[in-house]
Amino acid sequence: MTLGRAETRTISIAASPARVVEYLADPLHLPDWAPGFATAVDHDHDDIWRVHTEAGPQRVAVRVAAAHGVVDVVSADAPTVGLFTRVVPNLAGAELIFSLFFPEDTDPSAVDAQMAVVGEELRTVRERVESAR
Repeated sequence: MTLGRAETRTISIAASPARVVEYLADPLHLPDWAPGFATAVDHDHDDIWRVHTEAGPQRVAVRVAAAHGVVDVVSADAPTVGLFTRVVPNLAGAELIFSLFFPEDTDPSAVDAQMAVVGEELRTVRERVESAR
């Protein structure tokens, strides 16, 4: 069995965990907080969505377990590939945790570049959720 390289980033958000999950659970928000990934989103069926990217359309599954603070945006065809998020209480607010997994042989500069994008995405989610209060 080959494990991937895990990279995780977090950000504190001055909003309830439920509010953060509610925002992330709506795939139509993807182009807003992840514009480098999604230029538009269309519903396919059930929890499957068509995400329009610069490289062409991709099918993703948006898996939500709101009571557990889970919103995962994963490949519809390879559900172990994608973005895994958790929202947990942080005193009066929330902590948003994004985790990605990379094949062991991924170039470190590619990982660094992707994680810089993740940092921007986290800041955008915080800005959107906090401004919606």
